[in-house]
Amino acid sequence: MCGIVGYIGKSDAYPILIKGLKCLEYRGYDSAGVALIDKSGDLRIYKSVGKVADLERVSSGKNISGTAGIAHTRWATHGEPTERNAHPHRSSDGKLVMVHNGIIENYLSIKKKLSEEGYSFASDTDTEILVQFIEYIRNDRKLDLLTAVQVALKEVVGAYAIALIDKDNPGEIIVARKSSPLVVGIGEGEFFVASDTAPIVPYTNKVVFLKDGEIGVLSAGSPLKIINLDNVECPADIQNIEINLSEFEKGDYPHFMLKEIFEQPERLKDCMRGRLNLEEHTIRLSSIINHSDKLLNAGRFVIVACGTSWHAGLIGKHLIESFCRIPVEVEYASEFRYRNPVILPNDVVIAISQSGETADTLAAMELAKEKGAFVFGICNVVGSSIARATDSGIYIHVGSEVGVASTKAFTGQVAVLIMFALALAKEKKTIKDEEYTNITRELGLIPEKMYATLALNDSIAELSRMFTYARNFIYLGRGYSYPVALEGALKLKEISYIHAEGYPAAEMKHGPIALIDAEMPVVVIATKSDLYKKILSNIQEIKSRKGRIIAIVTEGDTEISKIADFCIEVPNTIDCLDALITSIPLQLMAYHIAVYRGMDVDQPRNLAKSVTVE
Repeated sequence: MCGIVGYIGKSDAYPILIKGLKCLEYRGYDSAGVALIDKSGDLRIYKSVGKVADLERVSSGKNISGTAGIAHTRWATHGEPTERNAHPHRSSDGKLVMVHNGIIENYLSIKKKLSEEGYSFASDTDTEILVQFIEYIRNDRKLDLLTAVQVALKEVVGAYAIALIDKDNPGEIIVARKSSPLVVGIGEGEFFVASDTAPIVPYTNKVVFLKDGEIGVLSAGSPLKIINLDNVECPADIQNIEINLSEFEKGDYPHFMLKEIFEQPERLKDCMRGRLNLEEHTIRLSSIINHSDKLLNAGRFVIVACGTSWHAGLIGKHLIESFCRIPVEVEYASEFRYRNPVILPNDVVIAISQSGETADTLAAMELAKEKGAFVFGICNVVGSSIARATDSGIYIHVGSEVGVASTKAFTGQVAVLIMFALALAKEKKTIKDEEYTNITRELGLIPEKMYATLALNDSIAELSRMFTYARNFIYLGRGYSYPVALEGALKLKEISYIHAEGYPAAEMKHGPIALIDAEMPVVVIATKSDLYKKILSNIQEIKSRKGRIIAIVTEGDTEISKIADFCIEVPNTIDCLDALITSIPLQLMAYHIAVYRGMDVDQPRNLAKSVTVE
């Protein structure tokens, strides 16, 4: 999950590297470091525990010259977040310096071999072992650096994205990837390297997404050279990309998370643009049109995802089964890949990931493809690994999400799943025309209803202040609202560090009701639906045990408002679209509670935005 940045060219590397690290800080912020080298081979490394701002303080007043360099912001895997474990790491002879994202699974056996050869280690990381191993192979076999990298990586088990500089060859950076993203930006006589495109787009829109097993040789003033582990030269697939740089600025908002919550109405419009025809009330998805045979004849859909994307997948299951009458299973990608699942050739596996780089989801996709299933991707990042590996798919188009706790990506994923289910049901003729028209018409109204919900921000902030004391929360919902309860609980856990659990409301009486007392806040999603009377009964059960009830209800509700301690009224909509509205108050409540508790909302402890390791 770490962030890698590199530069080689005519400009000063340091400001480019620092700016790039700040763009990637959502990928990890336990420690940071930078290595700079000038044309004479003078090599300097600066590291610090903490965030990129701490690294800037450490390097302030020191020699930061050099037109080449590599940098890293870390999410700790092997070794605690200390300065000795911060990247970049150096080889024993001091000539090679490396940054690395991923996990080397066989690092212990390599370390043992190196120890027997007399090597010692200055850190607890697998990265240092890898750079030492490359040095050992180069010196022992009298190889050039590129060949030594090829030999070493053939013996490595695990995932990696690396950038490597050599004191003896300051005009070159070697990069490589396997199961961890790495992008090369091509400028005029210069190259940029990063874990994603954000640090690159301020300088060039020409990028190459390295493929697994590829190595890039970057020399200032020379063409990009890509070669694989078997020494076969590979063509560089240069792509033009466009990203709105304002997405990486907070503007007038105190945090990216709040900005991204408030962006949701406009981002939902972007998501639906060109897909939902507001005049004809129809949905057109090219992915369904182009692959109708596979999708219409699917015997089963299997949704694989992690975290927030898994919650969206639960809503997708309800939608697809209700409208398309096709059985759907929703799997944690991390479990799916290890339990020898039954996958049939007429299965469609839907992989959902905001970043498109989630390691477990990618591995689950690869397993499904090996078994002959059709793999369909839903992700946000154009050109990501999942986007490139799927047979077909849909981008959610909600713009870059910087806050670690996902908000607009969740509603974007749900919106895409709604459109997918409706479009497929229309093709299968499993939905009545009147119902299809009613839902698509209402879907077009959702952005305005989101604006109305966001107008409750101040009152939700005041309500949230009352619950900063809480040590536990319970979130309840039924039907489409059950996954929203799970997502609301996750948001609170992620950024406020308050323990919270989501449950189907009817399951309360099967155990969790034992937790209810006057100190337990219970958030209930209780909007008007076919299950309204059922959830009203569940609320009465909680109230009789003195639970403090915060209810998300439909505007004008007169029954639950008499029972609940606090009500948040949201605009009325169709049951299957409710999650697009009801998730917003839960996002805002989690945000404000975390702010009142003094937490780092955008970069909560122990988390990173893109989980690219197991």
